[in-house]
Amino acid sequence: MEQQTENDILAAVDLGSNSFHMIIARLRDGHFQVVDKLREMVQLRAGLDKHNELSDEAQARAIACLERFGERIKDLPASSVRVVGTNTLRIAENSRPFLRKARVALGHSISIIAGEEEARLVYLGVAHALAFDNSRRLVIDIGGGSTEFIIGEGFNGLRRESLEMGCVSFSQRFFADGTITRTRVQIALIAAGSRIRAIQQPYRKMGWTEAVGASGTIRSVANIVKENGWADDGVITPESIDKIIDAMINAGHVDALQIEGLSSERTNVLAGGVCVLKAAFERLNIERMIVSDGALREGLLYDLLGRIQHDDERDRTVVSLARRYQVDEDHAERVSVMATQLFEQVAKDWLIDNDDHLQHLQWAAKLHEVGLSISHDQFHKHAAYLVENSDLPGFSREEQHALAVIVRGQRRSFPRKELRKLPEELQQSTERLTVLLRLAMVFNRGRSEQTDTFVALTVKEKGLRLNLPAGWLSEHPLTESDLLREAEYLKDIGLKLKIRESLPN
Repeated sequence: MEQQTENDILAAVDLGSNSFHMIIARLRDGHFQVVDKLREMVQLRAGLDKHNELSDEAQARAIACLERFGERIKDLPASSVRVVGTNTLRIAENSRPFLRKARVALGHSISIIAGEEEARLVYLGVAHALAFDNSRRLVIDIGGGSTEFIIGEGFNGLRRESLEMGCVSFSQRFFADGTITRTRVQIALIAAGSRIRAIQQPYRKMGWTEAVGASGTIRSVANIVKENGWADDGVITPESIDKIIDAMINAGHVDALQIEGLSSERTNVLAGGVCVLKAAFERLNIERMIVSDGALREGLLYDLLGRIQHDDERDRTVVSLARRYQVDEDHAERVSVMATQLFEQVAKDWLIDNDDHLQHLQWAAKLHEVGLSISHDQFHKHAAYLVENSDLPGFSREEQHALAVIVRGQRRSFPRKELRKLPEELQQSTERLTVLLRLAMVFNRGRSEQTDTFVALTVKEKGLRLNLPAGWLSEHPLTESDLLREAEYLKDIGLKLKIRESLPN
């Protein structure tokens, strides 16, 4: 029997607004087999106060859950684990201190993903779970704090939206005391419908052949309508949703809800979730929806598998963005090659010797001139703005911020203020990657097609030392001037840059 190793195992963790999920799978021949699933109803969103601060109680529930999850995956390498936070952690004002504690509890880094990235991953998980053909489908995922709407064909999402409404947030807003009346339901439906109206026209215009629902609320609704005989197994219809609404109104209060197929842990958030689903059916003219077992966590696994197999969505994103803004790809590649050469010489001593750091440096090199499409004046700031504010599929929010900081810091004053806005664990590595990009830029400012000068770079106690061939500086006076100016800029971050030439033979 083939022995299982840690490298055979992948894990994905979804820190949702209502539930935390973990899925663990064994990698075999380029595919994975699920070996374990864990889920806990943490109800993180319920711990948000009116100032969007997470309560101590909600944080304690979350940390206790992550300690249990962490026990299961603590020995897995970082490259085999992907952990993401969604809507509640996107909006929580005190998410940064919470995430520091959460990372310790789990034993792995945690990324916060934007709503559109969440939608991309949801679609990926659903498409694989149902083995989509190339027919066009609408996928809806109602979470605790947000709802994702995706239209796609096969495994490719064509349009993605994430709207700020979910089963927890709407239940808290419209049914906070547990009372359910027809008037309250109507008010909730109007609120949900007004948000969906923003995407209604373009989504209807694109059209689809099948609607698919994912995650807790929709699976709970499907289970209820099945157990009560209101629709076929795994199918939701408008009429079946109306029957649930009638049952909720007849009960009058969440404590009195006794609906066959409704689990006790879903009782408090059912009303808000059903209203979001009903509004989606009405606004998008959905006549029938099937239900998928796949969702965000499965999408995370497939995305992680792609990275392991060198089919990284982030690579495609960078290439697409560079081409959209007509970047000089040959020049960007020369900068990337030199930045890589410099990286390889100092990575170990500078504690940035892993593939993720090198990838981020190379991506920054390939995107550093996207701002030229706006103006040559201050193009590095324009480039950083585009990187920061574009939809970058595959990137977490922190990765996107860090990439924008590196691009912003490619020339002139060092972006110290922007660096301090990054999570503490990213600040030092991002600063050092920025230094390497700046040096690669200096040596390629002439946009020469020749890149045969070998620049030796070594780490010293208080900075870096550049070693150049004998006589090189006198032959390149403009580059010498740029290097001396660069040394002055780097003093601002307490880094000394010494420039030396080899002794002549």
